Amino acid sequence: MERIDTVVIGAGQAGLAISHELTERGVDHVVIEKGNIGQSWRDRWQSFCLVAPNWSVLLPGFPYDGDDPDGFMPRDEIVAYLERYAASFGAPVRTNTSITAIRADNGSGFVINTDKGDWKSGNLVLATGAYQKPVRPRGADTLPASLLQLNLNDYHSEPALPEGDILIIGSGQSGCQLAEELRLAGRRVVLACGRAPWTYRRFGGRDAFWWFLESGFLDAPSKELPPEARLFANVLTSGHGGGRDLTLRTLHGIGVELTGHFTGAEGGTATFADDLSDSIAWGDARYEQLRELVAKTAEKLGLEQPALPDPEPFAPEKRTAIDLDSFGAVLFTGGFRPDFTSWLPWPEAFDADGFPLQEDGTSRVVDGLHFVGIHFLRKRKSALLCGVGEDAGVVATSIARH
Repeated sequence: MERIDTVVIGAGQAGLAISHELTERGVDHVVIEKGNIGQSWRDRWQSFCLVAPNWSVLLPGFPYDGDDPDGFMPRDEIVAYLERYAASFGAPVRTNTSITAIRADNGSGFVINTDKGDWKSGNLVLATGAYQKPVRPRGADTLPASLLQLNLNDYHSEPALPEGDILIIGSGQSGCQLAEELRLAGRRVVLACGRAPWTYRRFGGRDAFWWFLESGFLDAPSKELPPEARLFANVLTSGHGGGRDLTLRTLHGIGVELTGHFTGAEGGTATFADDLSDSIAWGDARYEQLRELVAKTAEKLGLEQPALPDPEPFAPEKRTAIDLDSFGAVLFTGGFRPDFTSWLPWPEAFDADGFPLQEDGTSRVVDGLHFVGIHFLRKRKSALLCGVGEDAGVVATSIARH
């Protein structure tokens, strides 16, 4: 059994960021990754690209190093960037190493068993992300068993799907991106919608993400946000085509059929709630809030007020039932939930939704247990490429001090 000060689990942006910060502070550590560096990015669908501009990639000691700062890195470029990042400071990553068990070591640290040897450490950092388990809605088990049903992380590309129409359940960022992709590929697409905020991609001569940062929107402390905010969809927008608007209105404009949220299926017919107009109104209300925030930011910075128009009237045809005979697949894109309690022996260290009970990334329940890269860990931006480094520095400093 090897002894080391700190074991980090996960070699994505969070694991590499904390590794960099621990290295800077002289803390002996190892990063254990069940796949390869950036594995969660490798597992995204083929055409995936960033939603935030490349200039917002701000990992500690290694900001975006390419020649297209206003572009949006596709999947494979993100992976290559993370590999360069790891090499830049010699990150001690053990790839293709699976955790078999974790336990407390009689109150003095942890024992981490892997398929390639065991470790004893005083600190354990979980950098596996908060959203590990895909969520399917109630009624999903009523869909015909003959219909191909895929979670988001099982989708690869449009040609890999069987022939036929596509039902997408979940209208967050990923669901809307796939709805656009599949519709532009010539498929009939039905999108079962929930609530999601939206805005325009660019206004006032700047990208929306610039406004999110400058306004302090992304710096909102998690303590000031309602707990349910952790499960809200991200603001709808797209990095495809150099960055463009992506809303229920733009999807409807290219022929995507919109419905209320999915309620179940019976006799080969899918049913939906009559709440599409409510979801549209909810998204428009969030747009109004963002518009007010942008106006205050422009005033504070002495900038000309951006032209952000009122939402256009929008009342798609209401459909509460659709025959599934012509459909080839259903994609579940309703998000993910934490799954820590399925592989860690401390259920008391997590709340009812599965999120860790922590303060600034350090567990309030288990001594020496830390977290990085979790949505709303410290701030709204905690899981983003522009924010994970800040949290990593805080956690690394705490480990180095103790």
